[in-house]
Amino acid sequence: GRPSGNESQHRLDFQLMTKIHDTLFIKLTWRSGQADRETCAMKGKHRDECHNFIKVLVPRNDDLVFICGTNGFNPMCRYYRLDNLEFDGEEISGLARCPFDAKQTNVALFADGKLYSATVADFLASDAVIYRSMGDGSALRTIKYDSKWLKEPHFLHAVDYGDFVYFFFREIAAEHNNLGKAVYSRVARICKNDMGGSQRVLEKHWTSFVKARLNCSVPGESFFYFDVLQAITDIIDINGVPSVVGVFTTQLNSIPGSAVCAFSMVDIENAFHGRFKEQKTPDSVWTPFPEEKLPKPRPGCCAGHGSAESYKTSIEFPDETLQFIKSHPLMDASVPSIGDEPWFTKTRVRYRLTALAVDNTAGPQKNYTVVFIGSEAGIVLKVLAKTSPLSLNDSILLEEIDVFNQAKYDDRQILSFHLDKDTHTLYVAFSSCVVRIPLSRCERHSSCQK
Repeated sequence: GRPSGNESQHRLDFQLMTKIHDTLFIKLTWRSGQADRETCAMKGKHRDECHNFIKVLVPRNDDLVFICGTNGFNPMCRYYRLDNLEFDGEEISGLARCPFDAKQTNVALFADGKLYSATVADFLASDAVIYRSMGDGSALRTIKYDSKWLKEPHFLHAVDYGDFVYFFFREIAAEHNNLGKAVYSRVARICKNDMGGSQRVLEKHWTSFVKARLNCSVPGESFFYFDVLQAITDIIDINGVPSVVGVFTTQLNSIPGSAVCAFSMVDIENAFHGRFKEQKTPDSVWTPFPEEKLPKPRPGCCAGHGSAESYKTSIEFPDETLQFIKSHPLMDASVPSIGDEPWFTKTRVRYRLTALAVDNTAGPQKNYTVVFIGSEAGIVLKVLAKTSPLSLNDSILLEEIDVFNQAKYDDRQILSFHLDKDTHTLYVAFSSCVVRIPLSRCERHSSCQK
């Protein structure tokens, strides 16, 4: 929320937008208490960091929305009623559900009545965690301070799909150990029926956490990689195939470039059915682990399914399976993008593309896919995407729209989009305002109103 009085120019910082029923929620004022603000200042934080920045805003069911804020580096959560936006019940700790610092990325969603959250769970931001809590059953998490599981991750999105919850993030690549630090993009998945391991191995930790690299690159003699995931959509249909679409940039120290890549859920699944990566000693190269040496049931399976069909719950999994998944969360194969190439690339420009929304039913016949890509410079690129590798045309940049209102504000970076097909509108969030633009502006081209 915003502070009152003379600080009212304070930026909203991260604009969280979510549409529930027919309402677009942009912000809700919930101030941190005086005591929390004072403790925050005592811990050496700047007064501007000690507000309550809302970082979690997710519907729990048709009646309630779950909201968490940083609360002056003492994260707290509340339920609010959707019909009147009244606070409902008591405050709940935000630990492992919401970050301490407004600058940190995090995700949260409810699946089967449980909250899945990915964030940093401590003041120093050293404990990155994917966590499940609330609902019945014990809380589960990733292993603490294990860089094979998570290494300085930036969490960007989570989706509930089939038997799994999928998380999309970027992190320092442990497998790229010999060449200095590099950031890779990941998709990880967890079984919704995971109950944790046995008392001997992985108790109260995930038994099904596996992750794979997302490969967004331009093929050719030397592949040109866009390694750094900036934003990704929910699962949408692309030519009848459930897929996600992401915007990626190059590593910070390389040629500036951005690309849009799409990934089908089938290809993501296939990566998780493939071989695991192994590093035999801390100094050795990573190699694929031989399939025939895998313990049974196959590590990463859900209890009651596939090779783990005879197990009622993950707590019964044999030690060998649990021990293996504990030390081998990374898959060997990366997930290829649809058509093995980006839909769109933009290189050699100063600004990077960092936000994304996709209209997969654009045009009079609703048979086109239009991608809106937001940049650090406040420009929205509107691209007609070549979604099928077989199509002869390349993607076409339809227009560049400068949506940033310079008169009022200074921070030009687009933080997020919300695309509303019903009202034919794209909402564009900056740190200081939300701008609304129509999805198409045909009246500007009077000669081709068709």
